[in-house]
Amino acid sequence: MESNQRKYSSLDVGSRTEVQAGFMTRVYQWMSIGVLLTAGISTYIGTNEALATTIATNRGLFWVLIIAQFGVVIGLSAMINRMTAAMALGLFMLYSALTGVTFSTIFLIYTQASIQSAFFTTACGFAGLSAFGFITKKDLGPVGTFCSMGLFGLIGYSLLSIFFPSMMGGAAGLVFSLVGLLIFAGLTAYDTQKIKLMGQHAYSDEERSKLTVIGALTLYLDFINLFLIILRFTGDRRR
Repeated sequence: MESNQRKYSSLDVGSRTEVQAGFMTRVYQWMSIGVLLTAGISTYIGTNEALATTIATNRGLFWVLIIAQFGVVIGLSAMINRMTAAMALGLFMLYSALTGVTFSTIFLIYTQASIQSAFFTTACGFAGLSAFGFITKKDLGPVGTFCSMGLFGLIGYSLLSIFFPSMMGGAAGLVFSLVGLLIFAGLTAYDTQKIKLMGQHAYSDEERSKLTVIGALTLYLDFINLFLIILRFTGDRRR
């Protein structure tokens, strides 16, 4: 580790910048592949109404998929230091695929055109927010702290709404979506800045490769949550 750190420290400013740029490029590449994998699988299954209906109506299967998603993402985050970079990447791809399967059920609720529109709107918004987080010199730490606290509030409210569905109806549901949109917009910019700084403290190629996966997963989750909120706002429900 120390020899890797000395090797990194000996690089000139231009070389360090090149290493950091390469790190962020790989983060965006893996994040994009994960999003496209999710989109491809969800579209393939979702456009097969019989198959999507089977997943949506088979509660046992649906909950197995949900639990598997949580298990993979928690395992990846908690055990990243014990894994090889290839194993971490494999788990990220598995998580993206499982998310694609569960997301296929949204095709039973919203029209395909509105899903596509929400996806491209999300892609444009995410690109702008992430670019801001990457370029800005301002410390976004306070924004990240505030948004992280807000996220816990959203999760708590969502759990309560399982028992009291009316909490997501009418004006309350609209406010929930608006707050969620602001929170994940802030997290996208903050997480981008945080990941950029993470890359500056990775001295070995293996460590840097693992961090690209963690960075990709973080931005992937921001993208997915932004997409769901935008779809809730703009999606046309099937008749």
